[in-house]
This record gives sequence, structure tokens and C-alpha cells, in this order.
Amino acid sequence: MKHVHIVDKVLPGSIAEELEIEKGDRLISINGQEIGDVFDYHFLVNDDFLTVLIEKSTGEQWELEIEKDYEDDLGIEFGQGLMDEYRSCRNKCMFCFIDQMPKGMRETLYFKDDDSRLSFLQGNYITLTNMSDDDVDRIIRYHLEPINISFHTTNPELRCKMLHNRFAGEALKKIDRLYEGGITMNGQIVLCKGVNDGEELERSIRDMMKYLPCLQSVSVVPVGLTKYREGLYPLESFTKEDAKEVLSIIHKWQKKAYDEYGYHFIHAGDEWYILAEEEMPEEERYDGYLQLENGVGMMRLLQNEFAEEYAGLEGDDTEREVSIATGVLAYPLICRMASAIEKKFTKTKIHVYGIRNDFFGEKITVSGLITGRDLISQLTDQPLGTCLLLPCNMVRIQEQDFLDDLTRDQVEEALQVKTDIVKSSGRDFIEAVLKHEKE
Repeated sequence: MKHVHIVDKVLPGSIAEELEIEKGDRLISINGQEIGDVFDYHFLVNDDFLTVLIEKSTGEQWELEIEKDYEDDLGIEFGQGLMDEYRSCRNKCMFCFIDQMPKGMRETLYFKDDDSRLSFLQGNYITLTNMSDDDVDRIIRYHLEPINISFHTTNPELRCKMLHNRFAGEALKKIDRLYEGGITMNGQIVLCKGVNDGEELERSIRDMMKYLPCLQSVSVVPVGLTKYREGLYPLESFTKEDAKEVLSIIHKWQKKAYDEYGYHFIHAGDEWYILAEEEMPEEERYDGYLQLENGVGMMRLLQNEFAEEYAGLEGDDTEREVSIATGVLAYPLICRMASAIEKKFTKTKIHVYGIRNDFFGEKITVSGLITGRDLISQLTDQPLGTCLLLPCNMVRIQEQDFLDDLTRDQVEEALQVKTDIVKSSGRDFIEAVLKHEKE
């Protein structure tokens, strides 16, 4: 198959701009080699001397000889980040969130990716069932890392059942090859009650320990269950007692890993601590927050950032009144932070609202899955002050819309209040509150 790579953007001040490469030009080859995808491109451009063949929009071909520093990029962006078609998932996982979404949402939300190249580029987690031997070879040869892997279980038979793919157990052997190739990996386990918890979780952690130190971290997160599960595998929610048992297992193996390797390796998602009604671990237990994107340590990091910024503040008597919408999961912490600000800034009033997820179902408690219509239905006629603060994961920043395609403007119009999108740090939280003074 012949690959066509059309230049979509040339970065200002880049090598490509200097050589008069333009949008619409076609990249033919680098050092005489055709580029299949982003793996090939990143490997080939990491050299001191390049011969780049470009075809201009006129059909004229330019052979460019380039001398540069090793690993300097050319400054070219392509329309497709992978420089190839995205690979869709071949599994039918019993816990798949996409299968639990209602109909009628935007088409892109229903695409299931399982592409090893996205793991390298964007940090996506992959099951390995869509990864060819050639992909593994190229990852090792090009030393593309880290690769993020969805383990879920190391029991081959159980993995086939959970992923509903008869090759899912066999795919685990690719991890051995990545380990032997010295490739840095991270892992995740989506825990399902009565399926891969208990003794199976113990087995999985025990098996994964043999991949240290290449496998540097693994997160364990509870399955997310929406109200749209008709015809799907009958999964149950975890209880407080279940969460305590999960944490007990994880803490036991954390100690073992730390004693042997100097880091904690296996990490529990924040939801487990909230469900178990236990305090979040101290910062040192998160090993530099390697699993932050999986909801591991977000609460601790936010608390610590807030405390550090708060300690250096001097209160004032400026009048302020704002509101904050968040998920049920983070609601108690946000309330504590808001109360602390009100205590030091005595004429500041903060209304905090934990938004119940009616759209997906009340079992979904994270702020990133709150829709515009749930905001409108639950905040109408509530005191909102001069501004409604929303966490950045609630909105697509570029498009300025919510999961249900309602726009930020529509929410503002319905609630008759302006909104402010707040980054997920303690400092940003404080700054967002304090900058909205009453006129």
C-alpha cells in the first residue's frame, strides 16, 4: 500500500519553513525510505543528515539535503497525526464505556481506538490485540516509549472472556517481547466486581511484578457503569467494603515493590479511597504521579497545590460571589477548598454544586462526563454569583462544547451567567475564584 503524506502545516521558524516547504506539499521519502506512518517518520528524522524528497503541488520534485542537530524536528505537521488510518478496536470488552453510551451523540465519541501508535503519541492505553508482530519489532527497533498497556488481567482465559476476543490471552506474550527489548511500559487494570478482583487481582499484580523495572507503574480503577447497559454483561458496583479490600491488596503489593525496587509500582485510583472513606496517600506514594491521567493522585495533587498556594495568601475584604460546578466525586474536596478561601477572604462567597449525572446515570461521578443539559437542569434558579467556574475536563476547549454538544454559549444563555474554564491545579483554582470581583 502506497502512503500519501500531505503537509498540513509548517511551523514558523522551523527547518521546513526555511527550506520553503509549504502546506499542500507531499512528503515522498526520507533518506530514500518511504514513510509508512508516524513510527517511521519519527525514527528517520532523528538524524544529523537527511535527504528529504518533497513533491510540490505543481508536481515538481525537490530533493533537499538537510544538516541539523540530532532529534531536531523538521517542523512539519500532517493532517493525520498518525500519518495513517486509525486502527479501531477488535474487542468487545465487558466493561467498555463506549458500549454504554446513549445513541445520538456526535459520531467521534463512538470510535474505539486500539492503536499502539496512539499509545506512543498521546498516552492511550492499548490491549495489544490489535498490535502486529511488525508493530512490536518497530517499537523495539525505534525504541518508542513509553507504551501504555491495558492488562485488566494476566489470566489468559479470563482475559479472553473480559475482552471477548479469543486472541486476548495470547496477546499478553507481546509484553514479554517489549520487556526483553527494554521498552518502558505503564499498565492499567479496569476492575470488575466478581470478575478480576480478589484472588485474580492478586495474581495479576504478582505476574506484572516480573516486568519491573520496565513496567514502571500500573493503575487499578473501578469500572464505570452508566444506566445504558441493556444486553451487556451484568456488572455490579463496588461497595465500601469492596473498596477497602481492593486497597488492602494494593497497599500490600506497594510495600513489596517499594522494598524491592524503591518505588510503589501499583496504584489505586482516587475513587477507591473516596468509596472506602479513607484518606488519600501522601504525595510520595504516587512515584511522581505517573498515573495521573488515569485518575490516580489527582485529588492529592490538587490538595497539595492548593495548600501551598493558600499558605502564601493574605486575605482581603473584597466582595466576590462565584459558583463552582463539579462532579460528585470531587465535591467534598472542592467544598473544603472553598470554605478555606471564604475563611481567609471574609467577603467572598463561593457556591459549590456537585452535579448529579442524570445523562449517563448517577453511578458516573467524575466531572469530565458532565453534560451541558445536566448543568442547566440542576443550576437553574440557583445562586451563581457573577461567574460559574467549570473544570477544564468538562469542555472541549477548541470547540467550546460539552459531551452532549451543547455549547458553552448555550449554557451561559440558559443560566444567565458567564462561565470561566479553570485548569486543574490548586493555584488556578484560587486565582479563578479571586479574580471575579463584584462590580
